[in-house]
Amino acid sequence: MIRVNKLVKRFGLKTILRGLDIQVEPGEFVGLLGPNGAGKTTFLRILSSLARPNLGSVEVAGYQLPQQAAQVRSRLGVLSHQPLLYPNLSGEENLTFFGRLYNVANLGSRIAEVFELVGLAGRERDLVRTYSRGMQQRLAIGRATLHNPDVLLLDEPYTGLDQDASEMLDDVLKKVTREGRTVVMTSHDLARAQDLCSRFDVLSRGKIVATTSRDGLARDGLLAFYRAAISQPAEATHGA
Repeated sequence: MIRVNKLVKRFGLKTILRGLDIQVEPGEFVGLLGPNGAGKTTFLRILSSLARPNLGSVEVAGYQLPQQAAQVRSRLGVLSHQPLLYPNLSGEENLTFFGRLYNVANLGSRIAEVFELVGLAGRERDLVRTYSRGMQQRLAIGRATLHNPDVLLLDEPYTGLDQDASEMLDDVLKKVTREGRTVVMTSHDLARAQDLCSRFDVLSRGKIVATTSRDGLARDGLLAFYRAAISQPAEATHGA
């Protein structure tokens, strides 16, 4: 579903991604872990066609980036810590706009279903600028999943969510996993990642330095794996 080879991304004289290689199979839920500044957000921006690599090849759902960005975008749902909504439109108008972009069938009923799913039923016609931060993130979850994308890219999606909203997002992600969709999620919440993800990749110093499956974790768990990974040279790869 995702194939990345020798990916390099530079900003001026600073190299963020240094020949990154990663493959994600259909239906995998990959937790992309790493310290601040490791390049996780940059990598997701490249996968979502919002940034261009300097070198390397990127393939998502059988399409090449950046050459076939339009085809890739139609198969992606993207959720970051910024909701990426239009504040002066209502919640319903926002989802209608995005639903038409993605040619969602039976859009009215699908929007109603999404508002129920994210716990915003009854607030459809309120302007997004009147929503709390948590409510805006709930609606952003609805935007990202509205068109039932093949691939979800999630960049610290729990930022700004209260406990109820976090549990709701847990349920949404478990549902899309059961449906066989592919998910890549960055997170500093290792306990939540360990519960949700089927695989963990550690990005440090511009490369994937370690990878393991959830079943492959040692008894001391994800935190110990993560700490060991970021203490290793970038050339080392560990795990299953």
